[in-house]
Amino acid sequence: MSAPLGILGGSGLYALDELSDVEELDLDTPFGAPSAPLVLGTWNGVRVAFLARHGRGHVLLPGEVPYRANLWALRSLGVERVVSVSAVGSLREECAPGDFVLPDQFVDRTRGGRARTFFGDGVVAHVPMADPVDAVTVAALAAAAEGLDVRVHVGGTYVCIEGPQFSTRAESEFHRAQGFALVGMTNATEALLAREAGLAYASVCMVTDWDCWRSHDDDVDVEAVLAVMRRNLAHARDLLARALPALAALGPSPWRGIARAGLLTDPARVPDEAWRRLEPLLGPKP
Repeated sequence: MSAPLGILGGSGLYALDELSDVEELDLDTPFGAPSAPLVLGTWNGVRVAFLARHGRGHVLLPGEVPYRANLWALRSLGVERVVSVSAVGSLREECAPGDFVLPDQFVDRTRGGRARTFFGDGVVAHVPMADPVDAVTVAALAAAAEGLDVRVHVGGTYVCIEGPQFSTRAESEFHRAQGFALVGMTNATEALLAREAGLAYASVCMVTDWDCWRSHDDDVDVEAVLAVMRRNLAHARDLLARALPALAALGPSPWRGIARAGLLTDPARVPDEAWRRLEPLLGPKP
């Protein structure tokens, strides 16, 4: 029961009907249960682990998603690379609804007390986050997108807001003034935890709306988002199917062991219980 590639499905992408040889797993982790059962299967010759970020039926707010459990569960299944598929709002004229964006940076503006680290409780570690997206994974996705009937932009900053409300007009204009390209509610938290877990992370962001900065357009609402999303999902599935062999061929994540390298606490002072909980990230206690 293992898979080299994990896919986190966001709004609209709650299942992968393309999978064969399917296994469904109810996993527990030191950080609780994941959002939903993990589904393992084979797609285009590649073993894949799929997880619906918001749960089946979309029952979890962005701030309620058990991000730590989700990333931990994927890692426990041998996943090396995680591709997150998400709906986002555009803050740039050139990124129109229906387009895809593969962002390379995140700004975290969440404020609801989300758990954003596996560490604490007597264990202090600091991992590098200068480049939160794995560039090699993005390059493979970008190459797979060539020839698709959808416009794909490579690069740009995703600002992560708490939600669940959409932005105010003032917030939207502020984010544009900062040079951000996209606004969403989940991916920055995932990227932080993926790095700590030693996973290579990348996002496929489906632009569904203009947020609310274009005064001559209707304000963003769920009905409009869902209409664009339904059109985008077929393209997202095509992109993933094309990219899977290349992603699997990339091999191990270059970030494995990053947590142990960032450990500041004297191992002798880490409580045994805490070390046991984090041993998959830190390795055996010396």
